[in-house]
Amino acid sequence: MSVLNAERIKLTSTKSPMWCSLIAVVVSIGFAAIMGAAYKSLVSSGDNSMGEFTVAYTQAGAAQFGAMLVMIMSALAVTTEYRFGVIRTTFQAIPNRTQVIGGKALLLAAVAAVLGLVIALASFFVAQAISGESLSIGAGSNARELFGIPIYYALLAVLAVGVGTLIRQSAGAISLLLLWPLVIESLATMIPKVGKYIGEFGPFNNVSYFLGSGGAYDFHWGPWGALAYFAAFVAVVFGAALFVVNNRDA
Repeated sequence: MSVLNAERIKLTSTKSPMWCSLIAVVVSIGFAAIMGAAYKSLVSSGDNSMGEFTVAYTQAGAAQFGAMLVMIMSALAVTTEYRFGVIRTTFQAIPNRTQVIGGKALLLAAVAAVLGLVIALASFFVAQAISGESLSIGAGSNARELFGIPIYYALLAVLAVGVGTLIRQSAGAISLLLLWPLVIESLATMIPKVGKYIGEFGPFNNVSYFLGSGGAYDFHWGPWGALAYFAAFVAVVFGAALFVVNNRDA
């Protein structure tokens, strides 16, 4: 508990987590409002190009922009300590480095999950109110697509802590975390022959499938299997981070 309390103090005494959370809320809910307005406008004009209004539409901003800010916030929680040398003091006070990094990941995952729940619910109701459409949480896969956002955010926080621990530099860690889903798993899928496998086995493509989108690929398992695949990917990255942090100088 002392480790978690120390990490909580460090997290709440810096401004970057607050600003990242605030921007994530505003941008995600704002995008949900835009999606609702766009859907209402198209329906009014007789254009059905967006198809059926779904929970995935209401969570588009949360799954894209909000997720990026969660990764930035979590990566900065590690790389900032390396930048200012605070991590050396932390390791001197708590020699068990696994406990330090694990406690940091656990705290950020909890914060990210709460943030994700707030954003998901707010986006869900705002998009419905503006679009004029009504969605039932209990129907079909709606509950999974809605409450999958907090699970997604928690896993992203652990992943970002792992990447931040491995790279130890803010620009490098954030660049990798953002370029992975945007470039490696999106643009690389256009490569002939190889792109198909990048699409099917890309961790971020799989978690998008779990959240109700990313269905353009022939996945080899169902939505919950896709979540398990993404969680396994996060576990491998985080395990590598723990191994490295215990075997190199701070």
